[in-house]
Amino acid sequence: MSSDEKRTPSDEVLTKQATNTTIDNDYDPTKWYNKSLPYMQPFSSGLVQTIMVSFVCFLCPGMFNALSGMGGAGLSSASLANKANTALYSTFATVGFFSGTIMNTIGPTYSLIFGGSGYSVYIAAFLCYKHTENEGFIIFAGAWLGITAATLWAAASTLYMSYPPENRKGSYVFIFWAIFNLGGVIGSLIPLGQNLHRKDATSVADGTYIAFLILTVVGACLASTLLPVSKVRRVDGTKVIHQKNPTFKTEMLQLGKTLWAEPWMLLLFPMFFASNWFYTYEQSDFAAPNFNVRTRSLNSLLFWLMQMLGAYLIGLLLDHNKLSRKSRGMIGWVILFCVTHIIWGCGYRFQKSHARNSGVTPMDFKDNGYVGPMFLYMFYGFYDALFQCYAYWIMGALTNSSRKLAIYAGWYKGIQSAGAAIAWAVDDQKVPYAGMYGSAWGLLGGSLVIALPMF
Repeated sequence: MSSDEKRTPSDEVLTKQATNTTIDNDYDPTKWYNKSLPYMQPFSSGLVQTIMVSFVCFLCPGMFNALSGMGGAGLSSASLANKANTALYSTFATVGFFSGTIMNTIGPTYSLIFGGSGYSVYIAAFLCYKHTENEGFIIFAGAWLGITAATLWAAASTLYMSYPPENRKGSYVFIFWAIFNLGGVIGSLIPLGQNLHRKDATSVADGTYIAFLILTVVGACLASTLLPVSKVRRVDGTKVIHQKNPTFKTEMLQLGKTLWAEPWMLLLFPMFFASNWFYTYEQSDFAAPNFNVRTRSLNSLLFWLMQMLGAYLIGLLLDHNKLSRKSRGMIGWVILFCVTHIIWGCGYRFQKSHARNSGVTPMDFKDNGYVGPMFLYMFYGFYDALFQCYAYWIMGALTNSSRKLAIYAGWYKGIQSAGAAIAWAVDDQKVPYAGMYGSAWGLLGGSLVIALPMF
């Protein structure tokens, strides 16, 4: 086989498909959403729309992340949260694989509204449990959130991968990831403030759940203000490629056609699978048993702050205009591979003296010995942003078609959720912490090796 026949997707797809854009001058500049304000882009700008989508995720999954980041969803035991998350990611995995198809059929706005509503139900279930101990409602809410969140993430991922111009894909990923994770930061401040003087608290106060519930409702409503994709223009004047009035049948056919025509996407599936697996260890096995409520809230705040920093740094690299796209991808892979083993290798020092049912007294942030675990948890958050932003950048580099990106996003979230569902279910079986830790490290490192031929 000749060298031309052996060319990787990075030679053909990353340079040819990604430049498939069209300059569009056929829009009405008199419309309010096309008018610029001083020092501001018009509402129809891809940048402004990306920021809007980011704030929807700030208010919906951002609050979910703040609650989850404390371990046990703010309860004293992680067992019930494990069951809810198993239900959540099981339905998410099932619906997620087709969520891009669903999103293309009903449109991103309705997908975001429907998706955001599930977060309100989920948080309401935990508030209800504090007074009724109704486990069934929590498990149902987890399963329902899996369905709704699949559509939200398909829409959000598609939009922030579709709207950037060619030279700013990494920057837009950073903008989204920073605002989205700011939700986790702000959300973590709520329980931290309420429990700051309650050292012995074992669960968060009602006010935490109520505040999160209100914010998620606002987020779902905010999604209704987004413009249709057909009215959005990138900052360089190009229009976003989208499919007009697709049917569910044509979208299902397109899903199969895409996978058949682009088999190299299979190389990314292990990365997709690993991309949420480690949350189980970090939140349920590291954060929940080892820290009291106010310290878990502080840890959660620092975790999401470090995600913002990680997204910023990887975005700078992936948009470096003096390097070719292939070089940026390869350098990003090398950095990510090294950081994987540095951070998770450091985690081994903590893990080797850390066992399930060892009767550990939850640590407070004023205790001696807290600083080391604090920094470890912070860098777990930093790593998460590097890994996921890099995966999104790869998908965004493959095409500018919002229709195809919706399919990619559906695969990503579906396979990601399948991995998460398995991880939460395994953890609920009381597998040793060392097993959960080792599986996370192994999956992350191995998935990067499998993805290497993409470059």
